[in-house]
This record gives sequence, C-alpha cells and structure tokens, in this order.
Amino acid sequence: MANAAPFSSQSLQDWLDFILAVHPSDIDMGLSRLRKVAEAMGLDALPDSTVVTVAGTNGKGSTCAMMESILHQAGVSTGVFSSPHLHRYNERVRLNGNELGDQSHRDAFAAIELARGSTQLTFFEFSALGALYLFARHKPQVVLLEVGLGGRLDATNLIDADLAVITSIDLDHQEYLGDSRESVGREKAGIFRSGVAAVIGEPELPASVTEYARELGTPLIRVGHEFHADYQADHWQFRRPGRHLEQLPLPALPAMNAATAVAAIDRLMPNIGPEAMAAGLSAASLPGRLQPLSLSPPVYADVAHNPHAARYLAQRLASMKGPGRVLAVCAMLEDKEIEASLAPLMTVVDGWFAAPLAVPRGSDGERIARAVGGAPHYASVAEAMTAARAQQQQLDLVIVFGSFYTVAQAQHAIAGE
Repeated sequence: MANAAPFSSQSLQDWLDFILAVHPSDIDMGLSRLRKVAEAMGLDALPDSTVVTVAGTNGKGSTCAMMESILHQAGVSTGVFSSPHLHRYNERVRLNGNELGDQSHRDAFAAIELARGSTQLTFFEFSALGALYLFARHKPQVVLLEVGLGGRLDATNLIDADLAVITSIDLDHQEYLGDSRESVGREKAGIFRSGVAAVIGEPELPASVTEYARELGTPLIRVGHEFHADYQADHWQFRRPGRHLEQLPLPALPAMNAATAVAAIDRLMPNIGPEAMAAGLSAASLPGRLQPLSLSPPVYADVAHNPHAARYLAQRLASMKGPGRVLAVCAMLEDKEIEASLAPLMTVVDGWFAAPLAVPRGSDGERIARAVGGAPHYASVAEAMTAARAQQQQLDLVIVFGSFYTVAQAQHAIAGE
C-alpha cells in the first residue's frame, strides 16, 4: 500500500503503483468525487477543443482510431484518450497519433494529487483526469474520449461533448450496467446532451435509447436511417441525404465501425473530403484487432472478450478459414461470460488450447477447457501458443483471443522468439 505520493521526478511506475493504491476498489461508479477535483483544477470543460465522447459495448477503440486517422489526413490536430493499454500506460493518451513521454504523465498525476486533497479517485479516474490535464495543456482541435464503462457514470462523461457516439449495444459488465440491452442502452445514452447530436452505429437500437434522446432533445444520426453503409467485396459506400461517398476502402478494422467513424466525422466536419476519408480509413490500425503476429503460417490475436465481439470474430474467422483448420488459444477473465463468448466460435474452431491469465480476476483456464468440451489446458498463454503452433500445418490459422491481457502476452511470446 502506498503511503505518500511520489515526487514528479520519480518514475511513472512509482506513480502507477501509487494511484492503484489510492482507492480500495478498481471501479467506483459516479461523477461527484471526480467532478470536485476537476472543478478545482479547471478541467470540467475543454473550451479550446471540440470534444467527441464514444461509448459502446465493442468498437469504441476502432472507431476512435479511424476518426483520429481521418482527422490526421485532413490536417486536424487530435487528442485521444483510450483504455485499457496493452503494454505501456502511455498508450492511453495520444496527441496527433503519438504517445507522450513519462514526464508528461508524471506532471499530470502530480497536479491531480495536489488538487484532490482527501478525495479518493480510482485508477481510471486518475487516468481520465490526467488525460484531460494534458489535453488542456496541448489544446488539440479535436479530442476523442473513449468511455471506459457504460457512459452515464463514466469518468469521461464529466465533459459535455460536442458530439456523442454509440458504436454498439450488447450485454457486458451486467453487474454495473444491468442484464438487458434496454438497461445497457440507457446507461450508454447517458453521454447524450440536450440539443447535441449523437451518431449511432448500433443497427438494432433499444427503445430506451430513442426514448431518452426524445426526452432530452438529442438529435439521433442512426445507421440504416439517417446514414447508410453499402459493403462490397473490396470497397464500400457511405450515403446520407445530400452526400454520397463512393469507393471507400475497406479498413483493417471492423467495417461497421468505419461507417460510424465516417458518419461522426461527416457530422463534425462536413467539409472533410473523400480523399482524406479514404486515406484515413486505409491508414487506421489498432493493436489487438485481428492483429497478425505471424504470416507464415498465420497467427492472429484479438481482444474479443464478450459474446458480441465473439460473434464478430467467428464471422471473420469463417471468411478467413480456407481449406485449413482454425486452432484457438483462449485465455479470459473469470468475471466474463466465458461460455456465452465461446459458443459462437464452436462451429468455426477445429482445435482448442486453454490457458490461464495470471492477473487479478484472471481465469485459471479450466472453465474454458470445460466450456469447449474438454480442451487441453496449459500453464500459460505462451505454452498454449507453442502447443498450437506445433500442431499447425501450412494452411491452418491460429487465433489467440479472450482479453487485452491475452493479446499482450501473445505479443510478448512472439517478440521473445
């Protein structure tokens, strides 16, 4: 347990250890504590930036990455706050696509510590406030805030955004968001503001979202209604009344999130042309989203960790499969819906390799092994990958998935070779 805050000159890891120990819980939903500190620091608004808040069960990171890339191609300066990170805390804050050095984050934490007094903040609240501190200092033209959990009570909702985005709505974190799509949707709609438009990428929108938008006076820009995406084998088209973008490239990231990103940019800055849109989509990337770790024979990693993401991963694997087998290495957190997340993949995966996650809340892998009918169970993600690759033939594909931790460990295993 940390007793005293580090000096600004001490290491970033010293600060991360300290802020992990400041609050007894990882999650403490609500904005009152954070707002008190933010107001004391003058960080309850970002008047020098246009702010977009992005919520969703899945697709938040991909949507932010594609928006960031398009804005970069258009010459617009950007700040992005996202979570979690794979390897380094610095990944959570980007300015114009680049991470900041350790000293920037140490300075931000020192300022927060000075302002918070006896107010307890969670690790995520510290990180969100640290990002706001850095954005206030650097003043990017557009700030993209990725919601951590839900929306209504998330730390990012401290800021009144100039545009809200919801990428998808499905069950996850039921202990905080409720056990129905209606309740989850209402929590995510908590980022709405009166008179401020919201772009919706979820095609099957719960009634709770539209009802709340109507009560609040939030104009909705919905996929399949106010904008449309038409996908072909090697390109896609974006349409809305008054604008038609043809021959857009299919990105490396999920195409349905590309439509949401383009719709958000189109609403935010309608003068950005098709060239910047296309170039931004082509250049956008994000680690851990069907990321190739090896190409011959192929090994991919994906952060899919809930049923909604697993259904999409199953569709992608089915389209990639070819004549060979799909061998899956899986490690997940124990509090996830493991059985429901594995079910969509059962028809496409030919061989399973279960592994534990040696992190807080990590599954020991036995539940995964049982869920897929008795798969072999290994001591680590690295060992499970070694076993899968030993069985892999030239036409087989190996997928490693189940958590951000799983992807990070897979990347380390490949780098260690």
